[in-house]
Amino acid sequence: MAYTYTWANAEQTSLKREDDNGNVSWVPAAAGNRDYAEFISSAATAAAYVAPPAPAAVPTAHDLLEARVAAIEADEVSDDATSSALLTLIASINQRLTALENA
Repeated sequence: MAYTYTWANAEQTSLKREDDNGNVSWVPAAAGNRDYAEFISSAATAAAYVAPPAPAAVPTAHDLLEARVAAIEADEVSDDATSSALLTLIASINQRLTALENA
């Protein structure tokens, strides 16, 4: 049976072995492992390890608030009560920051 090999990690301590039917097995790259010995004796080559993509960044509370304020300022928010409350809160925070900066 023909196998396709791919390194399973950057350290090359494990191989992903896939047969023609799509069955996958994981082979430790250890001298005493018979599947690894078969890989070595077959003169097969393993495809390079490809790291998975980095996970998407999770927006912080600050990012979410900035987006909300931008939506309010762009008048994309139709809830006037929410808009007024948030703008009042922002004005209050701005006053507190100004007071702290001037202290």
